[in-house]
Amino acid sequence: MMSGLPEQSVATSYRNSLKINKRSMDVFPWPTGSTKVFAVIGDPIDHSLSPALLNAAFTAAKLDAVYTALKVAGENLEGAIRGVRSMGIAGLSVTMPHKASIIGHLDRVTDRAHRLNSVNCVYWDDGELVGDSTDGPALVASLEFEFGGSIAGKSVMIFGTGGAARAIVLALKEAGVGGITVVGRRSEAVERVVALGESVARSGEIGDARNAEILINATSVGMTETDGEGHSPIPSGLLESRHFVCDIVYFPLMTPLLKDAMGAGARISNGIGMLVHQAARAFRIWTGQEPPLDIMRHILQPPDGR
Repeated sequence: MMSGLPEQSVATSYRNSLKINKRSMDVFPWPTGSTKVFAVIGDPIDHSLSPALLNAAFTAAKLDAVYTALKVAGENLEGAIRGVRSMGIAGLSVTMPHKASIIGHLDRVTDRAHRLNSVNCVYWDDGELVGDSTDGPALVASLEFEFGGSIAGKSVMIFGTGGAARAIVLALKEAGVGGITVVGRRSEAVERVVALGESVARSGEIGDARNAEILINATSVGMTETDGEGHSPIPSGLLESRHFVCDIVYFPLMTPLLKDAMGAGARISNGIGMLVHQAARAFRIWTGQEPPLDIMRHILQPPDGR
C-alpha cells in the first residue's frame, strides 16, 4: 500500500488537515507563556507540511506546544540561532539551504550529523544546542513500514549522490541490508557515497537494477519544477513486479518512476513516508514520548481516504 497526499496544492492539503488538526479547546484553549514553541527553518519554507504533522502530534499527545514554519535567509542564519537561544525556542527542524551551514552555530552535533555534515533536527541537551540528522533512519523506517517488515539482508540500488543519498546509504548499512549499489553521474561523488556504506556498498550502473530487490530514487529527477520533471532515472524496461520502488520525491506524488513501476506491477512508495518519520523522530527527540504515527499518517491522507 502506498501512502501519500492527493494531487492538490499544499494550501488545500493544509486546510484539509486542519479539520483533524484543530487545536483541542478542552486541552489547551490557546498558547500561553508556558507553551513550548518549535519551528522549521528554511528558505523557501511556504511549502512545508511539517506544521500540519507536528501540531497534530502535539494535540493528540495533549502537549502544550506549537510548531510553526519560519523563513530564514542564509545571511540571517546566525542571528536566527541567537534568537533560538535568547527566546528559548524548544527545538528546530532544519531544511534547505541550512543543513550544513547551521553546524557552525550549534554547540555540538551527533556522530551521524558529523559524518554526513548535515543537520535536520536541533534539540537542547544539558543547556547545549545539539544537531542531529534523521533523514536516513526516517527513510529506513518508512521503507520497513511500506515493505511490511525488516529490510535486513535485502539488496538495494540507490540513485543519487547528494545529501539525501549519503544519509540513506549510511542508514541502510546500519539496517543490515545485504548489499547497496550506488548509481550516479560523477564517479568521484559515487565513491564518496559508497564509502559510507563500507563493505556492503559498491558503485554500479543502471542495468544492475535487475539484480536489486529495492530501488530508491534519491535524485530530483521526476520532481515538479526541476529540469528532471517528466523523466525517470530508471528505464521502464528494467522494472519488474518483484521490485519495491521508492521515490523520496512527494511533489508530484506519482513521479514518472512510480508510474512506470506501477505499470510493471511493482510495489511503490513516495516521499510522504520519509516526511512523516522525520517528523516522528523529531517528536520523540523533543518530547521523550512515542509519536502518534497513525494520526500523523492520517493527516497527509486524501480526505476521502483513497
